[in-house]
Amino acid sequence: MTTIQAPESYPFHKTEGLRYSDTDRQGHVNNAVFATLLESGRVGIIYENGLSIAAKGCAFVIARVEIDFRAELTWPGTVDVATAVTRIGRSSVELSQALFQNNRCAALSRSVVVQMNEATRRSHELEEPARRSLGQWMIQANLTEGGAAVPA
Repeated sequence: MTTIQAPESYPFHKTEGLRYSDTDRQGHVNNAVFATLLESGRVGIIYENGLSIAAKGCAFVIARVEIDFRAELTWPGTVDVATAVTRIGRSSVELSQALFQNNRCAALSRSVVVQMNEATRRSHELEEPARRSLGQWMIQANLTEGGAAVPA
């Protein structure tokens, strides 16, 4: 992932406050916390007003996540979790995300979530209401040489 975009390139934003407990011995936010921050952006798109867009008897599960660490995050402060849908498949959704602190990109991420039938534990085709909901966050994306989707 080589191209860093401005926060405005992403249609969905969630501000997260950093906690002292998010820091490690080096005095910056621990890299494992980056994954949790990115999760909040994914959840923000998959849930509308606290209700999942998944079909009845289904849930979304993470199938893949890539994180490219670009800069440190520091406490105290907040982080802008920026998220965009870059592809909607039969049962999956690809997301492009970035973490920004003070308009500086600290991480880029690409992830794939899959709608899973909770009874069969298999992928389940996305229904039209979910497609419409996800579509509102869709952007056209370019692929970098690393294969990561970056907002165009």
